[in-house]
Amino acid sequence: MGRLVTVATCSLNQWALDFEGNAQRIIESIQRAKAAGAGLRVGPELEITGYGCLDHFLEGDTYLHSWEMLARILDHDDCQDILLDIGMPVRHRNTHFNCRIIAYNRRILLIRPKLWLANDGNYREMRYFTEWRRPRHVEQYDLRNIDWDISDQEFIPIGDGVISARDTCIGAETCEELFTPDSPHNHMGLDGVEIFTNSSGSHHQLRKLNTRIRLIREATNKNGGIYLYSNQQGCDGDRLYYDGSALIIVNGEVLAQGSQFSLNDVEVITATVDLEEVRSYRTAPSRASQAIDQASYERIETDIALCRPDGDLDISARPTQRREVWYHEPAEEIALGPACWLWDYLRRSGAAGFFIPLSGGIDSCSTAVIVHSMCRKVVEAIEGGNAQVIKDARRLGGEAEDSAWTPKDPQDLCSRILHTCFMGTENSSKDTRGRAKDLARDIGAYHVDLNMDSVVSAMVGLFSLVTEFKPKFAVHGGSKTENLALQNIQARLRMVIAYLFAQLLPTVRQRRGGGGLLVLGSANVDECLRGYLTKYDCSSADINPIGGISKTDLKGFIAYARDAFSLPILESFLTATPTAELEPITQSYAQSDEADMGMTYDELSVFGRLRKAEKLGVWSTFLKLLHLWGDRLAPGEIYAKTRRFHHFYAANRHKQTVLTPSYHAEEYSPDDNRFDLRPFLYPAFTWPYRKIEAWLERYEAKQKSA
Repeated sequence: MGRLVTVATCSLNQWALDFEGNAQRIIESIQRAKAAGAGLRVGPELEITGYGCLDHFLEGDTYLHSWEMLARILDHDDCQDILLDIGMPVRHRNTHFNCRIIAYNRRILLIRPKLWLANDGNYREMRYFTEWRRPRHVEQYDLRNIDWDISDQEFIPIGDGVISARDTCIGAETCEELFTPDSPHNHMGLDGVEIFTNSSGSHHQLRKLNTRIRLIREATNKNGGIYLYSNQQGCDGDRLYYDGSALIIVNGEVLAQGSQFSLNDVEVITATVDLEEVRSYRTAPSRASQAIDQASYERIETDIALCRPDGDLDISARPTQRREVWYHEPAEEIALGPACWLWDYLRRSGAAGFFIPLSGGIDSCSTAVIVHSMCRKVVEAIEGGNAQVIKDARRLGGEAEDSAWTPKDPQDLCSRILHTCFMGTENSSKDTRGRAKDLARDIGAYHVDLNMDSVVSAMVGLFSLVTEFKPKFAVHGGSKTENLALQNIQARLRMVIAYLFAQLLPTVRQRRGGGGLLVLGSANVDECLRGYLTKYDCSSADINPIGGISKTDLKGFIAYARDAFSLPILESFLTATPTAELEPITQSYAQSDEADMGMTYDELSVFGRLRKAEKLGVWSTFLKLLHLWGDRLAPGEIYAKTRRFHHFYAANRHKQTVLTPSYHAEEYSPDDNRFDLRPFLYPAFTWPYRKIEAWLERYEAKQKSA
């Protein structure tokens, strides 16, 4: 019997509840795996339904349609003679489980439920599913109440078992189980499992991929084995972008790595492996001593052979060679992740394009450049012959179904789908207006330049007419309340104007089929965290590609795009002082974001990470900052910044309840809808403030006595 086995794993761009589309993409991945000679194909977590169904996992129809699509897949002629690992939800004894379906030639061999569920951050699996929590326990699933006519099976093993083929042993684990301290692959490996499959619904987060790959390499580095990692790729209907990066790893070494960001709906990677490499890797006496004490898994015995049928006679067959792992730099991740997310959202939403209120500042500039990056990815995919992207681009470009048009460059595509608008007032500078116009020209956007002073004056005039009170800016002698109100009315009117233009510009341009535009937001994660934005202003949009990205990282992205995209205009955005331009400019005063906030954007990022990622309260944050900032700030200054941050964070937390859905990219995102669940009515933090003040008194007394 031979010992070379070819295996396949994949990344699929699934869409929550798109049952037929998801099934077709699964079938296509199986076809590609078979064409490459693979004997095993692994797919993403919950791939039949799409991972992001959320509360739809509580509906009986979701489970019914999953079985119907599974039957369609398993009965397909192209899905025979290959071992399949397919993800879907299963209801067993009135309890919902997140499961893997292991099948071969129209027969289900095992239903393997997820043992340990993801239930933190963006994940709420325990809201929908129950953990199996019974390692190595297997019982029978009753198939008789399912309309199942593709085989004569009535009962199927369900539980934590493994598949025993004639030439090897295969075990499955699902996403979160890899990240737990006592992962199933440890026990399966000691019990003789040689091939591990991991099916994931893992989303993109800046700088996260290296952690994931390190854990997967460690899974077989100590105990040996072949590890196949599959992940969803794309936007399946909400804030997350699943970033693919399928992997095949043997004994801790990477043999194949899929793309992290792609417009391909189906991507399959394969590798040919010598099983003897696993067996020889496991000859250490210490491993054997632990293996003999390992409790046994129930093996589902099959008459399947995964090794090449020609055995040792085909001397032309070669095992896949090791390769170096590659990672994108954070600036590249920002250029690619949100761009792919936007493309999926746009093509699946039915909208005609995007509208961006372009202020001349770096935030709205970043949003526009991400759309330009999206257009670059689309043109690249078109040049590569991606039929689905070509079809979508023609439809979004307003072309007829029989059109042969394709964009000649990213600017050509941008000119059809990206609309920008500078909404100036008497407080706007020539510099910001000029930067907005030049950027729109260089990326190819359809640009509108307008003044909205008459609209602002009309609103303020209406208020003055009704109340007989005329508010004034602070520089003209007005109070803080008046000053803020006059700024907010400008910001909120921009939101109203944005939606008017977004609804009608395709009609004005006589776009075939008309349609409306998606309004894109441009508030970064640090401004959202601190609440440095106006509720229901231009931060209120349909979606926001930069709402989970820090100001510091956005600057790095713009510097990268300046060179990588040949956009020298971006240098002027990097050197400009961030300003809202909502107050009058005088010889002695010009509005500055960081001056308004009382801290830098870099400092805001630190507060954000301490609050969310490190889970520190006011007191512990202060103590941590003493060590982080003590070389440049006095303890009293650190206290002042700590108090200022938490005051404005608490006062503005209510703004997060209506925050525009944003691309999730940062571990300290303040997204109130799912990721960062907090009250939005806070008391004053009197007790921790008193503790800090008491500490300062003791510190100062010690310094005086020294």
